[in-house]
Amino acid sequence: MKQIEGGVCAAKGFTANGIHCGIRKNKTKRDLALIKSEVMANAAAVYTTNLVKGAPISVTKENIADGKAIAVICNSGNANTCNKNGVEVARKMCDITAKALGISTNDVVVASTGVIGQELDITPIAEGMDELAKGLGDNSVNAAEAIMTTDTVLKETAFSFNVGGVECRIGGIAKGSGMIHPNMATMLVFVTTDCAISSDMLKKALSDDIKTSFNMVSVDGDTSTNDMVSVLANGMAGNKEITEEGVDYEAFKEALAGVTRYLCRMIAKDGEGATKMLECKVDGAPTEEDATKIAKSVVCSSLFKSAMFGADANWGRVLCAIGYCGADIDVEKIDLSFASEAGKIDVCKDGYGIEFSEDTAKEILVCDEIQILISLKQGEYEATAWGCDLTYDYVKINGDYRT
Repeated sequence: MKQIEGGVCAAKGFTANGIHCGIRKNKTKRDLALIKSEVMANAAAVYTTNLVKGAPISVTKENIADGKAIAVICNSGNANTCNKNGVEVARKMCDITAKALGISTNDVVVASTGVIGQELDITPIAEGMDELAKGLGDNSVNAAEAIMTTDTVLKETAFSFNVGGVECRIGGIAKGSGMIHPNMATMLVFVTTDCAISSDMLKKALSDDIKTSFNMVSVDGDTSTNDMVSVLANGMAGNKEITEEGVDYEAFKEALAGVTRYLCRMIAKDGEGATKMLECKVDGAPTEEDATKIAKSVVCSSLFKSAMFGADANWGRVLCAIGYCGADIDVEKIDLSFASEAGKIDVCKDGYGIEFSEDTAKEILVCDEIQILISLKQGEYEATAWGCDLTYDYVKINGDYRT
């Protein structure tokens, strides 16, 4: 498996585009994205567990109930959530897309992101569709830009991998910077692959993957209303279709994980107002559940996130987060270290503080990617979670986000 260029257009048979159609007032920002497969693709998706859900989610669920899709349409600037006509508008987005592409309305994945509770005007989408469709090509970057809201960097990646002696490709784009604390899916993520894999196995692979990828990311503890991760697999690579577990299925899972984990790190690093990406690695846990609880609790701790903003090696906040997360462990066996490109420093041994150089710790913690290394020494399970520091700018961004 190797990383390649191309994002959602890296796989055979996929094209994309993104334009400014007028949903957003800023004409320099793209606000409508389209991804299309040359042929019918198998599809799978996972969604937010928030009881308040964006209208596009219910429409997408209906459309891909048969495990099939050809296109993805997504707007930014408006979440189309908590609107009485939300489902109607989401369906119209599918209708307009289908007409422009000459496909069935039911073969469209639809998504929206942005402000909640404001009606989404279908007019600019309808008026911009011809331009959007005509510009379909090797334009993954345009599509990635069009789904951004408070994101400061574009998020895309792609990998090539081998299935049964055949080269396959998989790529993805994502948006996510704030309102990130998933419980099933997260933000908006669109993945495309030319690997031949059945709808059932695609759904299984995605559902398994998010448990250790997107479900392990947190920026601010808020689970969005519009979170969705969708995957389209058109089979154009020509490999024998994956219909059961085995070597080929494992190869696909590894490639999918390559995409999702890369995007996880990008999302965490681009958290609203963030200056640092935090990666918490837990090992030696008695159960997988305990490892997961601990890793997520640490990256979610507002006190610890604030300490990381100040490059303060306040390791007691890590132990505190471990202590209230509900994991059944012996806290007097915990070892803790901080690490970055500047080096590594041990700060806690067997649950107690040890002497360390504050100056050396500061040098390690001023870097923009920090690892929190927790060894429980109580089992064989491990987990990794991603987050970011908590800064003054997070409040500034969200204080006037709507206005």
